[in-house]
Amino acid sequence: MRLSRGLRCECGGASACPDGAANGTCVTQPGGYCFVAVEEVLDENGFVVLDRTSGCLPPDESGFMQCKSSQVPHQHPKVIECCYNEDLCNRRLQPRLPSPPPDATEGPALRPAAPSSPTLLVAVALCVALVAFVVAFFLLLRRRRRGCKRPPSPPAPAHLQEISSGSGSGLPLLVQRTVAKQIQMVESIGKGRYGEVWLARWRGEKVAVKVFFTTEEASWFRETEIYQTVLMRHENILGFIAADIKGTGSWTQMLLITDYHENGSLHDYLQTVVLDTHSLLTMAYSIVSGLAHLHMDIFGTKGKPAIAHRDIKSKNILVKRNGQCAIADFGLAVRYVAERNEVDIAPNTRVGTRRYMAPEVLDEKLDTTNFEAFKMADMYSLGLVLWELCRRCATGDKAQHVDGYALPYHEHVPPDPSFDDMHAVVVGKGIRPPIPARWLAGEPLSTLATLMAECWHANPPVRLTAVRVKKTLAKFRSDAPLKLV
Repeated sequence: MRLSRGLRCECGGASACPDGAANGTCVTQPGGYCFVAVEEVLDENGFVVLDRTSGCLPPDESGFMQCKSSQVPHQHPKVIECCYNEDLCNRRLQPRLPSPPPDATEGPALRPAAPSSPTLLVAVALCVALVAFVVAFFLLLRRRRRGCKRPPSPPAPAHLQEISSGSGSGLPLLVQRTVAKQIQMVESIGKGRYGEVWLARWRGEKVAVKVFFTTEEASWFRETEIYQTVLMRHENILGFIAADIKGTGSWTQMLLITDYHENGSLHDYLQTVVLDTHSLLTMAYSIVSGLAHLHMDIFGTKGKPAIAHRDIKSKNILVKRNGQCAIADFGLAVRYVAERNEVDIAPNTRVGTRRYMAPEVLDEKLDTTNFEAFKMADMYSLGLVLWELCRRCATGDKAQHVDGYALPYHEHVPPDPSFDDMHAVVVGKGIRPPIPARWLAGEPLSTLATLMAECWHANPPVRLTAVRVKKTLAKFRSDAPLKLV
């Protein structure tokens, strides 16, 4: 039976006791919980140890979520037990981590186990030392090679390259479990509907940390799931490092840690930077290359499912130092499960960005059972992004002509258009962003103007695929480098 008054609970471990608490106890709010949590963590020497935490949880949804957190998929081994029937009831709780399945990807040696003999202890210690030596040797060798020859563009941090799985799923899960505790937040660099983005430091390197609102749990789950897809890694998709849940008894943060790009989003970049034709083609080709990789279905035992983004826009594309771009924000993405011929749509209350919605989405006629329909909606949005890029490309020999930055349909709808605003313009009137005469006067703007018009065609099956746009731009870049104006 739940007590109506506040409970007194034992507290200790990482959560610590609130200021002023006596004798290692804390008191919940009325209707709250006492809890004990056990999880695997890495100690400072890299060994797996068990960490026990106890304390108080609030009576609201966040407390309930903590009690259920052991059901969260893709997370580090963690078990939480809660009680609420009497004071100090968590003293008798003894949560235990489940035994790993026989085919678990982590071998038995990664989990703490009582050695059967001193000989086994010595053997394990020698193995760990040998592995550490080999890793240190290759790290040193790679750094020396880098010192001899400067790469054309800044590489990812050495330690990220060494411990990344290489499959596109970020760091090994055992390492991801400790990342949140090692992150040092520096400053907030952006906010959105989902939460807030921070510049942070991890092991001395700059990283970006996306902190999701508690109401955006579904977006965090989906984005983590998409990033951990096998063969997801691509130079034009934002590099994923780790995902973690960080919190104590009274609050929870859902974190997504990725590469940091100091140039920010394409939306912000285009407001201050004028592009030449080379930069325009580099950006356009890199964006469509990333989208083509997403849309591609790679078959095999370690294949990649086809993925549709569903929220392509300039704010979800980041500009890298080398002038290329990387697609980000997969909170709305859908996957095609070829084995079952099904579209995997995550339960999510979020919708895409209205300004970039395809006509069939605005008209609520998109067939959600047809994965190709989602891909074609992405292509419509890509056409609008190409239009934003072309406006900021200067043309002319001596007197350079360039348009100021603008969002698609800026002259027809308010800054934050409603669903009805966009439907009236895109579907009702069939309006598309204007193509200035100067774009048609020379390359590459003329080619890009043709491509974007075919991407935003009202009839989805008529639109170009990402692979077709990529091939067209690749051929143009190789065949006509001297025709650029």
